[in-house]
Amino acid sequence: MSDLSAREFVADFYESFTREVVAGADAAAVVDRYYTPDIEQVADGVTLDRQRLIDHLRPVRKNVVSCTYDVHEAIRTGNRLAARFTIHAETRRGRTISTEVYMFGELAPDGRIRHTTQATRDVSAP
Repeated sequence: MSDLSAREFVADFYESFTREVVAGADAAAVVDRYYTPDIEQVADGVTLDRQRLIDHLRPVRKNVVSCTYDVHEAIRTGNRLAARFTIHAETRRGRTISTEVYMFGELAPDGRIRHTTQATRDVSAP
């Protein structure tokens, strides 16, 4: 898979996932479409399993109007994925929060995410 295809995969994955969450789809059903049941997502040292990821989506749904993703670089080799991207989230209060993400992950054969480790930093405009 080329770098371009990996970038497209990351952008499509997160954009469609976020679109479904923000639109009000059932959080558990959305998580199950995009992540395996044994998901482990470690972001900045905080580990989320399936239930904690579902719980995390409630405030996202409540506060976020839309998100865009700028995928700066990504590579996929077999079931391994690494990417650097920026999330731009527009909140209900009109603020845009930008977060740079360095993500390393493992995919299931069906393309769902099984595990990710992420480091993030706020790059929002002052």
